[in-house]
Amino acid sequence: MIESYIQRQLKKKSTLLMTHIVMGYPTFETSYEIVEKMVSAGVDIMELQIPFSEPIADGPVILKANQKALSGGATVQKCFDFASAVTKKFSIPFLFMSYYNILFKYGIERFTDKMVEVGIKGAIVPDLPPEEGQEYIEAMTKNNLDPIFIFTPATSDKRMLYIESFGSGLIYCIARRGVTGAQTSFSDQINDYLLRCRKATKLPLAIGFGVKNRSDIQFLKGKVDIAVIGSETIRLVDKEGVNAIGDFILNLRQDTP
Repeated sequence: MIESYIQRQLKKKSTLLMTHIVMGYPTFETSYEIVEKMVSAGVDIMELQIPFSEPIADGPVILKANQKALSGGATVQKCFDFASAVTKKFSIPFLFMSYYNILFKYGIERFTDKMVEVGIKGAIVPDLPPEEGQEYIEAMTKNNLDPIFIFTPATSDKRMLYIESFGSGLIYCIARRGVTGAQTSFSDQINDYLLRCRKATKLPLAIGFGVKNRSDIQFLKGKVDIAVIGSETIRLVDKEGVNAIGDFILNLRQDTP
């Protein structure tokens, strides 16, 4: 369970940083280098996405990364092998992110047992609502893993309380409607939404979908516990290469003690 880890980290930092990679993009070897650069630069938690052919919550940047990883030979087994390698090497918690079809085809209980074996601490499955996820929730709970659920700006207060009752570890707050990677305006308009999220749960709050730079993280300080960077790091690798990742993460960390 990662909640206790998050609370310990929050005693040292006002806002934690969670990053997201698509395993196997552009290759598994490069994915490992990216993880290494991110951890060295101070990332606190990382999502490892298992590539899927129809990642409905993801925008064009992550969609392209999924497609290229699959065309390059990424498989669920290779992703488990990759996860095992990074959890053994690096001390931060790693989460899986993928879509329910992956878990269903693999077998829910078998999948969660394998998560324990390879050292993964929890999972984000954006297309699985809790009322359809009883088998998944039970298997995660049995294995002491965190099923991480999602709030959106369209989620009612009543629905937030319902979703929260099934989650553990943290709640992932989507900053706006739509898919990953698009422009998000981090302004006072988002405050009411984040206040509703905070009121609905005592779990740590992470926010993603559009976090791009240090000013976004500065704005979010005190409003959420974890800022999530996804599409922006993939763009950076595509444009400038793996070696640009470390400085980018370090820059995000400036002025966020």
